[in-house]
Amino acid sequence: MSDNNVQIFDTTLRDGEQVPGCKLNTEQKVIIAEQLDKLGVDVIEAGFPVSSPGDFRSVEEISKIVKNATVCGLTRSVENDIQVAAEALKYAKKPRIHTGIGTSDSHIKHKFKSNREAIIERAVKAVSYAKSFVEDVEFYAEDAGRTDNDYLARICEEAIKAGATVLNIPDTTGYCLPSEYGAKIKYLKENVKGIEKAILSCHCHNDLGLATANSIEGVINGARQIECTINGIGERAGNTALEEVVMILKQHPYLNLDTNINTQMLYGLSQLVSDRMGIYTQPNKAIVGANAFAHSSGIHQDGVIKNRETYEIIDPKDVGVTASAIVLTARSGRAALAYRAKNVGYELTKLQLDEVYKNFLDFADKKKEVDDNDIHQIIESCKLYKEIISA
Repeated sequence: MSDNNVQIFDTTLRDGEQVPGCKLNTEQKVIIAEQLDKLGVDVIEAGFPVSSPGDFRSVEEISKIVKNATVCGLTRSVENDIQVAAEALKYAKKPRIHTGIGTSDSHIKHKFKSNREAIIERAVKAVSYAKSFVEDVEFYAEDAGRTDNDYLARICEEAIKAGATVLNIPDTTGYCLPSEYGAKIKYLKENVKGIEKAILSCHCHNDLGLATANSIEGVINGARQIECTINGIGERAGNTALEEVVMILKQHPYLNLDTNINTQMLYGLSQLVSDRMGIYTQPNKAIVGANAFAHSSGIHQDGVIKNRETYEIIDPKDVGVTASAIVLTARSGRAALAYRAKNVGYELTKLQLDEVYKNFLDFADKKKEVDDNDIHQIIESCKLYKEIISA
């Protein structure tokens, strides 16, 4: 792998599916997995095999159909979990077992009622056991965001010795500031012996709205995998949004960080996941929201009509959106009205536009959004209508 390549680890089908009420069946998971493989993700975390017979079957079936990506199964640091995951992954061309344990003092004390040394022993045992089944083993240090850096470095070092090929550094509670998370990755890069043998991975949650920012800071500071979901779906406030981190790296080429993602598939896949999971995507969602490339402010509309780049840093076609949208509202100006009128067959002179615009404002004050049929009605009610249609 090139040092400037950032692997995209998609966990839509595992972590993303933890949204209450959004359970997918195996057939739905397979459909999404096929599209993720075509999208170009490097890893598909297909599920948590030991959690249910349904999840086991989903991981097994996904393993059979994925042609390019690594297929990953999650486990706890429990031998049975790992054995079951290995069985579910037996058909995968490139299998990965993702195992780990909580490493923060909060998790060690309250969740495991244990101590730091015992947790390291459990981590090493789990990685070693997973390594007996597959070559590719990812170790997660749950709640790494709130874990002391020195201790985190120790457990990561032991995980590498035991055979871990990827080290997942999760900000499980979405607590870290970007500067803190970036510094944590940098510290591990500089202080873990044998770090060159493993890939550091960012797994950030969005409880404070910082998941994307933290993941970007992570790769700037040396991580080379981002764990994310389509539309940023996931438990609580969600995960890092795949479409956001991919387009940030694409739009900032000076970072010299690339992914293998076919970005023109992003919008379509976003719609597929939203439909299958029954999760409404907020209109102002970055990259894939309904309003991401829609303009209703008169000043913005005028700029976009003259040159799209005045208010859009991304070409909509790059993410699979047909075109920018000029939305007519009471905040729209003459330029937007003329543009939309031309699209439905009216070439208005300045004098005609001034007259039509008066009718438009009256209409728009009564209706939130003016559509193409409304434009016909507005122009037909104008006193210059005959002059307009005879032109």
